[in-house]
Amino acid sequence: MIIRIVKLTFQEEYINDFITIFNESKELISKFEGVKKLELLQCSTNGNIFFTHSHWESEEALEKYRHSELFKTTWAKTKPLFSEKAEAWSNFKLY
Repeated sequence: MIIRIVKLTFQEEYINDFITIFNESKELISKFEGVKKLELLQCSTNGNIFFTHSHWESEEALEKYRHSELFKTTWAKTKPLFSEKAEAWSNFKLY
């Protein structure tokens, strides 16, 4: 299993736009083959920073999603809203 954490920092005026985009796509992403869990978190000390936290069956499942039309269209809407470049980490659960 792969646990993916993505840090997204938005321009303040686009936070609601991002939440709308996420709400419109979360069910489709959650139902994508290989997705076990999807969460959206907001930083408790900086409201412009969000994290997606997702669990994937395998790296192959994650890569299939990252090359899907769903990812491409969602990312195309989201990326222009950033104030900083997104950061992402793929992790193995040890405990």
